[in-house]
Amino acid sequence: MGISGDDDFYSGGSFYTNSTDLGRLCSISSQVDVYYPPRKRTRITAPFVVGETLFEQSKQASIDVLPDECLFEIFKRLPGGRERSSCACVSKHWLMLLISIRKGEYESSVKENTDSVSDEDDGYLTRCLEGKKATDMRLAAVAVGTSGHGGLGKLSIRGSSSSSGVTNFGLSAIARGCPSLKALSLWNVPRVGDEGLSEIAKECHLLEKLDLCQCPSFSNKGLIAIAENCPNLTSLSIESCPKIGNEGLQAIGKLCPKLQSVSIKDCLLVGDHGVSSLLSSTSSVLSKVKFQGLNITDFSLAVIGHYGKSVTNLMLSGLENVSEKGFWVMGNAQGLQKLVSLTITSCRGVTDVSLEAMGKGCANLRQMCLRWCCFISDDGLVAFAKSAGSLESLQLEECNRITQSGTIGVLSNCSLKSLTVVKCMGIKDISSEVPLSCCNSLKSLSVRSCPGFGTAGLAVVGRLCPQLQHVDLSGLCGITDAGLLPLLERCEAGLVKVNLSGCLNITDKVVLALTRLHGGTLELLNLDGCRRITDASLMAIAESCVFLSDLDVSRSAVTDSGVAALSRAEQLNLQVLSFSGCSRVSNKSLPSLKKLGKTLLGLNLQHCNSISSRTVELLVETLWKCDILF
Repeated sequence: MGISGDDDFYSGGSFYTNSTDLGRLCSISSQVDVYYPPRKRTRITAPFVVGETLFEQSKQASIDVLPDECLFEIFKRLPGGRERSSCACVSKHWLMLLISIRKGEYESSVKENTDSVSDEDDGYLTRCLEGKKATDMRLAAVAVGTSGHGGLGKLSIRGSSSSSGVTNFGLSAIARGCPSLKALSLWNVPRVGDEGLSEIAKECHLLEKLDLCQCPSFSNKGLIAIAENCPNLTSLSIESCPKIGNEGLQAIGKLCPKLQSVSIKDCLLVGDHGVSSLLSSTSSVLSKVKFQGLNITDFSLAVIGHYGKSVTNLMLSGLENVSEKGFWVMGNAQGLQKLVSLTITSCRGVTDVSLEAMGKGCANLRQMCLRWCCFISDDGLVAFAKSAGSLESLQLEECNRITQSGTIGVLSNCSLKSLTVVKCMGIKDISSEVPLSCCNSLKSLSVRSCPGFGTAGLAVVGRLCPQLQHVDLSGLCGITDAGLLPLLERCEAGLVKVNLSGCLNITDKVVLALTRLHGGTLELLNLDGCRRITDASLMAIAESCVFLSDLDVSRSAVTDSGVAALSRAEQLNLQVLSFSGCSRVSNKSLPSLKKLGKTLLGLNLQHCNSISSRTVELLVETLWKCDILF
């Protein structure tokens, strides 16, 4: 038997001197996630040479005639992960034998290879398999390959829906080889069921985070196995798993005392019994709760209000069977004293009455987000603002009964730091001659895609909020220079971030005033789609904006002259610059862009029809630190 080298691979069969593809005999090594030795040569049987004719050696290598029991004992005594990974590359047969050995079955008297990571890093290696790469063979290779490097800590499998995708076998291989697993995420793995999840539960007792999404084969049985064997579970996320229901959640609540975060979405079998058991059992530690698209009723919200004593973040969405009474009881139960952030989306039970009750019952609420809550009016919003004394951030999206009077009332009755209003069609300009009390606390204002908000609305904001630093008015086509200039003049603190994208009617006058009044503080300016902005604005920016790092003048009227003006500004240190859709910026700007590129990390030249691909190639060669879009 002709053998050369301790790190070589063995291969039986014929040998021909003119063969150029011996590597295909060990092609399995290219498909697995294991360690490869520095030298990879094919171990072959030595031929007898008689004249010019080759004869195969008929004697078979002794290693091939060993029964699996002997190979099993040999593999158990391998010195470490490097050697196991090398053996796994030889054949699928050897790989299957290796993954049948649990980590604890390796000889304890043999020390691990010195290439293994230290104990403090144990369990934090991460692997992510997506689409066609998610197969049982790859999972088996991962199990073997990570065993000598501290073990696998985090595993994510996504999109394994093909016929060769992950099955219970692959997940079982991970369970046997990776007892250190702490985080497991399974998305769209229809061929994996309770058997695989039960194997994980039996072997991976350190599991802390479990994320199951679009897994139709998982049921309460698998979740109960996790609950019975993984007491360290702190985070559970279940989405679109139609067979998981109340029994699984009851087991999790009873047997996982460390659970801190739970998210359940679109699971039709989950009802009041599961949610109430989960909340009541974990009331002392559960801090983050998200329920979306569930068949729960007012009873579940009453339980949340009573037992959610440790909940700091609560998100409720698409709860069609919850009425006004449920939200009213949740607020009046007085159990959500630690609640800091509350998000409610598409819940018809949120009305003026229930909103005020939640404001009174959540004494420490600082962030509130209401989306598609169509029954809330100005009266309920103002009452909520008065009762929620700690409120700092309010976001309203598509709440169409809210008007400008409601937002003014909120600003006048609480110490908001941030107000965001998106697509609220009830927001329309009104003339307000009533004396308004200033809201000196408001630092950030965002009014986006509210077509009725215009000059009069800006005037009111300017009078109310003199300490603004962040202003986002994107998508407000009705905004003009006459409305925006007074707001800029009344901002006393100095604007830092300004987003005027989609404000079609503003001109260079606004930018000139902005740079003159706030050039010393401005860091971000977005003028995307402001088609009346010209080179005059870029010249003003170059002269006055010392700290500007992000500038977007996409789809504007700037030309090569404006780019040149920016490049001549010695104090300007732009990091992100966008000229997307600027047809008047051409190849002539190449020297200017190269100069600007000394500090740039991102440059957007998409849809710049006057810039050739050759110019972009030259920029890529020169600005190797900059990410260029073209």
